[in-house]
Amino acid sequence: MYTQILATTGVAIGYFVVSHLIRKLVVSLGQIKKVPPQRMAYISKYFSGLCLVAAVVIVSLIWSLDYGNLMLFASSIFAIVGVALFAQWSILSNVTSSVIIFFSFPARIGHRIRILDDDETIVGEIVEITLFQVLLRGANGDTISYPNNLLLQKPVIILGDGTDTAPAAASEPPG
Repeated sequence: MYTQILATTGVAIGYFVVSHLIRKLVVSLGQIKKVPPQRMAYISKYFSGLCLVAAVVIVSLIWSLDYGNLMLFASSIFAIVGVALFAQWSILSNVTSSVIIFFSFPARIGHRIRILDDDETIVGEIVEITLFQVLLRGANGDTISYPNNLLLQKPVIILGDGTDTAPAAASEPPG
């Protein structure tokens, strides 16, 4: 029992250390990519939650929980969560897309983009990138909410970084 307590303590300390390192990594990467603090907090919480689930699984293995009862409980939970996620698959898809956008999407807040959609082409300046959607400001000042998962599925053209306020003047040939 002493070794189980010691191992559980080690897992708890490991969880806090890994969580802290992930948070520092996300913040440093976010600062390099000039990501707002709210998005860094979203991504940090997401990975901390994954670490917590892993720590709980490891602790349950350390304490040798009865696998029969544990598997019955886990399969019941997975069945309920599976039905809920199937009904709301887009929520999970948008959260996952938010993580992908954080690490690899080339457009940032302030960039003007054009999303080539089959039904309608959407043009706007990125105002905010949340856990579920990207908020764009259209030319007429309207706020457009576009789901993260669709943003990764559609072609996106980056028009500018928002610093160019006037259109470029047409160059005239000398003469």
